[in-house]
Amino acid sequence: MKDYIEERTLEVAKYIIANKSTVRDTAKAFGCSKSTIHKDLTERLPKINPNLADTVKELLDFNKAERHIRGGEATKLKYSVSNE
Repeated sequence: MKDYIEERTLEVAKYIIANKSTVRDTAKAFGCSKSTIHKDLTERLPKINPNLADTVKELLDFNKAERHIRGGEATKLKYSVSNE
């Protein structure tokens, strides 16, 4: 693996933990695709730093469990604004 990929992977992991952000928000912050961020966190990070990968996995699992709630809130907001 190239050095810059390892560096990016570690930076992304630290960012997502520090900000408790989603993959989508992290991708916007780093100017990468969601697929790249997800691959960094799920495939590359466990090879580079398994302990950090465990922490990130917990956060990704939490975001996955809550995404239906966030989607519902966004839809509710969308329709409440358009009805005014």
